[in-house]
Amino acid sequence: MRNPLSNLSDTDIRLLKVFIMVANCGGLTAAELELNIGRSTISRHLKDLEIRLGLVLCQRGRAGFALTCEGQQVYDHTKALLHSLDNFRNEINEIHKNLQGKIVIAMFDKTVTNKACKVPQAIAAYLDKAPEVEIEIQVVPVNKIEQGILDGRYNLGIAPYHRASSSLRYTSLFKEHMSLYCGENSPLFHGAQSASEEQIKAQDCAALSFHSPNMDHSIQTGLRRKALADDQEGILTLILSGKFIGFVPDHYATDFIKAGRLRKIENKHFGYVCEFAAISKKSPLPPRLSSLFLHELKRIHLNSEPA
Repeated sequence: MRNPLSNLSDTDIRLLKVFIMVANCGGLTAAELELNIGRSTISRHLKDLEIRLGLVLCQRGRAGFALTCEGQQVYDHTKALLHSLDNFRNEINEIHKNLQGKIVIAMFDKTVTNKACKVPQAIAAYLDKAPEVEIEIQVVPVNKIEQGILDGRYNLGIAPYHRASSSLRYTSLFKEHMSLYCGENSPLFHGAQSASEEQIKAQDCAALSFHSPNMDHSIQTGLRRKALADDQEGILTLILSGKFIGFVPDHYATDFIKAGRLRKIENKHFGYVCEFAAISKKSPLPPRLSSLFLHELKRIHLNSEPA
């Protein structure tokens, strides 16, 4: 059988980028604004790509937009291909000593309200030195951050330090204080500051669904994990239902406490501190784009006052 992609041309790359944008936008109409071309042109590009690949990539029409099974596979492979092209461009710029290209940073969620987190300041300092660099930030669970760095999807990660991989380097940045909270409809709400260990363990607990300090601490303290979420906003949503207690960063809980929707459960046996780290590959050493950003992260956090 003839290989439909025995040669990959610039035209193929352009068509694949259109396909990625349409998939990311969830349809042709939304992609019009991002691509700045008409729906008929986008539709023609998709058709040309399907002919080129010999595959039906998506269903489109009055019933809505959806990727086919083959389309999902092409989408995943295309994302990897485009990331490899970005890395190639970065490496060539490295040879020429030009600070140009793209850096992809993966971050754990709900850190921006932590005064100890100086990532925005590090970004500003970085772009002062490398104004031509494009930055992309993706909010990702801890386990996926580490895997993404290992397989090359992300240049750097910023996440709680947890179960260190021997293939990764962890650079300490800042701390995050985690406390146990209940919602206004919880039976513990009005007596939350004097709840006993027995009362706390009698409640159902909402926790993160993946290996993390949150999972470890909820298990170690004997909490009854009855609901799971893949990010901290999901946990807070479950807590606010009044049916669950759970660990939330103190800085993230502040506004909900002021609004009377959340209350900290004071008990010396519960609560913990997360150490956040910048995560990078040990080998090969990161290119200059990543190394410079890591340098600014370390410099800004080292010189900042403790929160």
